Amino acid sequence: MKILHTADWHIGKKLHKHGLHPDFDLFTDWLCDCIAENKVEVLLVSGDVFDLANPSSEARQQYFKALMKLKRLDCKIIITGGNHDSPTMLNAPQEVLRELDIHIIGGLPNEISDCIIPIKNKENQTELVIAALPYLRDADLRTASQGNAYEDRLEALRKGIQQTFLDAAEICKTQYPGVPAIAMGHLFAAGAETSKSERDIQIGNQAAFNALQFGDYFNYIALGHIHKPQRVNAATPTFYSGSPIPLSFSERSNRNRILLLNNETGWEPQNIEIPGFRKLLKIAGTLEILQQKLWELQPRSGLASLIEIELKEENFDSNKIYELDQLVDNFKVEGYEIVKHRATFENKISGSGELYEEKQQLEDIKPLDVFQKLVDRQEEDEDTRQELLSAFNEILEEVHQSKQV
Repeated sequence: MKILHTADWHIGKKLHKHGLHPDFDLFTDWLCDCIAENKVEVLLVSGDVFDLANPSSEARQQYFKALMKLKRLDCKIIITGGNHDSPTMLNAPQEVLRELDIHIIGGLPNEISDCIIPIKNKENQTELVIAALPYLRDADLRTASQGNAYEDRLEALRKGIQQTFLDAAEICKTQYPGVPAIAMGHLFAAGAETSKSERDIQIGNQAAFNALQFGDYFNYIALGHIHKPQRVNAATPTFYSGSPIPLSFSERSNRNRILLLNNETGWEPQNIEIPGFRKLLKIAGTLEILQQKLWELQPRSGLASLIEIELKEENFDSNKIYELDQLVDNFKVEGYEIVKHRATFENKISGSGELYEEKQQLEDIKPLDVFQKLVDRQEEDEDTRQELLSAFNEILEEVHQSKQV
């Protein structure tokens, strides 16, 4: 039997307000081809189906379209909720989808046995069992008797995670003796490498779970939550499949993949690399360097490459900020889009609160005096200084007039 492990779809994700829905559509089309080509019988999605707990109608529509595409392949689908998902929202169509052989476990049910899903072969024999454990929230893991002290809470969370996996293993062992078992999980395992787009879970990473505590019963543990594909040090093969598409610029170098298992040949998964549907580019340097690098870009087809720009200069110069804005506004190369830009200066201008001695209170000083000192700190010619002061005076006068109305 062939099993495919993926996770962290984050449907509805926006990267600097730029929607990634075309990327996900291309991924699901590719995934369908991959499942058909490899004759996959079970698809596991280990949490974070959506990027938001209350996804948009467009994101929900994309989700159901993806499920229908996958279902046409006669593949059993098992989906668990992640920390980004709403258990109630995911579970709402649970009964209807189950009739289509699509199993959804949005949150930890009252009976953990409801997470245990047997997989039957063509002879109607149970060939594999899946412990589909979703993201485990504080309320799932702690009791009032365990105290509220910070360290007590962390320890309770770790023990709660461990006990949940041990309980699931015991049910698999008792109800399906001798049948291989896979556990799904959505959590942060100690030692895993994260990216900026990932949110800490269980009171931050200080509650990171030691994967050695998963036990040794399961043949494979299919994890989600960490977007970078990686193996975790555990008693049995334990892997993060990673997200199928880059979800932040910090993930632009990730080699996104899915993991393919064949229980007839063992439990070491085969990496299948996902093609890159668009590039994420990060360009940094002086204004001259930025201009040169943008000028060197060659037009391309397909999804637009997204660009993040950082201007780096030694001394603060408001003109440089203006020129950066102009550079971005006037940038037009087919197949590229600048989605974020910012400026950083090694020698930053002091904030208004730092311009006066400690004995002086900022509220006791006239606004024009504060602005005058800020202007004096900039390397501007006299004409520019006067223009700035004149403009500030106009704004100040408008403020005073609005207060009198």
